[in-house]
Amino acid sequence: MDGSSSAAHLGSVVSGERVHPVTPRLLHSRNPANLGEVVAELELADAATYVRACAAARAGQPGWAALPPPLRGRVVQQVGRLVEANKEALAALVTREVGKPWRESLGEVQEVIDTCTFFLGEGRRLYGQTVPSEMPDKQLFTFRRPLGVVAVVTAANFPAAVPSWYLVPALLCGNTVVWKPSEQAGAVAQALAELFWHGGVPATALHLVQADGAATFAGLEQALDAGLVDKLGFTGSTAVGRRLGELTGRHLQAACLELGGKNPLVVAPDADLDLAVEGALFSGFGTAGQRCTSLGTAVVHAGVYDDFVERFHRAVSAAPVGDPFQDVLYGPMIGEGYLERFEGFLGMVAGHHKLYGSTGVGRVTRDNPRQGLVGDPDTGLYVHPTVVAGITGDDDLYRLETFGPLVGVARYETFDEAVALAGGHGYGLSAAIYTNDPRTAFQFRERCTAGMVSVNNSTSGAEAHLPFGGNGLSGNGSRQSGMWVLEQFTSWQAMNWDYSGRLQKAQMDVVEPPSDLGFRLT
Repeated sequence: MDGSSSAAHLGSVVSGERVHPVTPRLLHSRNPANLGEVVAELELADAATYVRACAAARAGQPGWAALPPPLRGRVVQQVGRLVEANKEALAALVTREVGKPWRESLGEVQEVIDTCTFFLGEGRRLYGQTVPSEMPDKQLFTFRRPLGVVAVVTAANFPAAVPSWYLVPALLCGNTVVWKPSEQAGAVAQALAELFWHGGVPATALHLVQADGAATFAGLEQALDAGLVDKLGFTGSTAVGRRLGELTGRHLQAACLELGGKNPLVVAPDADLDLAVEGALFSGFGTAGQRCTSLGTAVVHAGVYDDFVERFHRAVSAAPVGDPFQDVLYGPMIGEGYLERFEGFLGMVAGHHKLYGSTGVGRVTRDNPRQGLVGDPDTGLYVHPTVVAGITGDDDLYRLETFGPLVGVARYETFDEAVALAGGHGYGLSAAIYTNDPRTAFQFRERCTAGMVSVNNSTSGAEAHLPFGGNGLSGNGSRQSGMWVLEQFTSWQAMNWDYSGRLQKAQMDVVEPPSDLGFRLT
């Protein structure tokens, strides 16, 4: 049974109106835990639709920016209240469309609420400065100005929380937004956009384009050439981020890029091993390992390596996996393409590796069962959790982001080796260390290149008021969340006001204060 008869029929919305491409293409967004259920039927936009949305955003931006920032903050507050009132409904849609466990989906929606709560206050804190001048009867000022039109492209693994990291501050700062969500999460995107519109964001300020990657790239390229986009915010793979960074760079724009991760979790010899195993379990297998902050490799001191591997194996083997509406560690892969890529990573397991964590490897089926699977293996895209022990710095599994429930374990002897393994792959998003020695913790923080460091906590779990972002292969140093994201969506304007009644030239008409530089103490 296809299940598409009851599915929502969705598409692009520009200035509040449904827009249809010249040549319609349909995509079925399916429940990955129940592939027979079509959650939404999406009409995919073409490049022309994307350009049309950017032109509409350009036309609507002056009116939205004219609303005083504290009132834009009130709109953000109303959006947050509306999301809170619809929390369970939106979380249920997240679970249905991308397979995220119910408890995690509730947490994701809460992050949208927290983001709105934080930025309500920022509407009254878009501060500039009064700066003293070097000349009399003259004042200097700085002001934050909106950039204009912000293009936002987001992924499926956090279909509500991550978009809010862009939409909320960009709109608060007076920009208008063209949002292209993942095709795997089109229903969540439509629902979230509706909450923004009903919360008070004008239809002329937020435009939703449901499109695939090729049409989006072509449309963005045309929109940039036409001067219709002033900033790009992108969350996704490093490979796509490179292409988008090159594209925006041709227009002298610096995109906000939040890319992949190969996040280490270092286990020091003095670590609380039970706590480290608990942290590694959630870091590596929460959301089925489909987070940019998911644990890539546990880097474990040789003195506790065997003990850690054994404890980790027991914990992973006992973890409930399956139906995301039940009490499970993780549910299905987001979609069939995610499953296929993950199975490719399993092909990188080499002869010197040892596998732990489950009764099989790869997709869970009746012929390849997972002991204790919650639900029917034939209805969803479930995969075995896999722990690969014996990882070295030469392995592909060490160097590459493996987007799925796979965690490597590497051994180290010295602290220098641990630091080298933590960052030798070139990613720099998140890192964790388990230790009870403050000196070890601070030395690791000092030498670690990741944008975020946790001590005795998981590699995942960003709070809405801290900067989020990475370096190296994980991003270009841009940061989201908290007050730091304001730098992504505003530019600084300097103003000088001379009321002396004469032309005063900086550096040339400055009075030299009197001094006696020849004076010496006797």
